[in-house]
Amino acid sequence: MRSAVRLEAVLFWLAVRYLTRLPVPRGLPESDDLMVRAVKYHPGVGALVGAFAALVLWAGAPVLPWPVVVLLSLAATLLVTGAFHEAGLAGAAEGLAAGRDRVEIIAMMERRQFGFYGALAIGMGLALKLALIAGFPLAVAAAALVAGHATGRMAAVHVTATTSHARSEGMQKFVPKVTADGYRVALTLTLVALALLTAVTGIGAVLCGFAGAVLLGQAFRAWSVSRIGGYTGECLGGAEQMAELGFYLGLALWL
Repeated sequence: MRSAVRLEAVLFWLAVRYLTRLPVPRGLPESDDLMVRAVKYHPGVGALVGAFAALVLWAGAPVLPWPVVVLLSLAATLLVTGAFHEAGLAGAAEGLAAGRDRVEIIAMMERRQFGFYGALAIGMGLALKLALIAGFPLAVAAAALVAGHATGRMAAVHVTATTSHARSEGMQKFVPKVTADGYRVALTLTLVALALLTAVTGIGAVLCGFAGAVLLGQAFRAWSVSRIGGYTGECLGGAEQMAELGFYLGLALWL
């Protein structure tokens, strides 16, 4: 029993280390198998990142203008994650928009050098998040950040589970996928985060937000598949960001 609990703790900390800049215990074991098994905790880590942003909202709302507080909460998520998914969105947008063919698109993504399209994607994404979250009351905004970040990470998990990986040689290579059990755990963690928001907004708003996340996340996935036949790590960042943004858009439409 203790060994099982210890293993789950290791998997959680591996997920935290992969997705954030937060300190983790030293000496964590490393292997491809463990990293695959840790994917189930990605939505939970997303909820943790959202909780940091929510804490900034609660701390700053009494003393600062609301738009400033929202901007600081977004900045907190960038600091906690090192802009991990935002960088992926920028790289994917640059390659998918400017690349002429599959090989060039993936090569542009791998170089991680952003141009006009990458900067535009990040700028518009952050601006829309700021505008949408600033339109929510404090309690809704705080709960929405937790649920939105969890749902965004779930979108990335879903892409890895349902889509082939792509590489620049024009071939598909096998990469470890999230396990079936891991997918169920990830989905359960996401539903828990959504349930917390349901207590604040009601089920209709949450369903509308989830629908928005699915629509934008799947639209980005479809764009990637149409251009390169699958996804790359950068495309996962793009899917996460689009799903998170879609969640806030859907929530705003209902509210």
